[in-house]
Amino acid sequence: MTATTGRTDAVAVTVGALRLASGVSFLIAPEAANKLWGGDPGDVGATASLLLRSMGYRDALIGGLLLRAGLAGDPSAATWFLASAGADTADLIGGFANHHRMTDDAKRKGIGGAAVGIGVGVLGALRSRARATA
Repeated sequence: MTATTGRTDAVAVTVGALRLASGVSFLIAPEAANKLWGGDPGDVGATASLLLRSMGYRDALIGGLLLRAGLAGDPSAATWFLASAGADTADLIGGFANHHRMTDDAKRKGIGGAAVGIGVGVLGALRSRARATA
């Protein structure tokens, strides 16, 4: 078990809640979530729906655990920020591999969003680590 600081980490709570909400949106309505991120709503077949839901489970899990760590003031928030950055790195690599098939809107939202997510994850981890040692 890790010790908690007892101080809520508002950044971890906010980022965790956003990632959890994003994941849940992919689970509840994968077609709508795909459209929001720049995908073609008419292009969601069974395989795409499966992958979108898998991404939803991943994001809901990481977001929920980051949210929990932030609420508890748990130093493990740094680890969950890094897990979030890792998930976004996988999305970025997938986006680059398929950029020629993506619309400009999908590139901006998907690849750009993944790049921002990596930055948020890495900076959040550094901040949480520094906060835990302060």
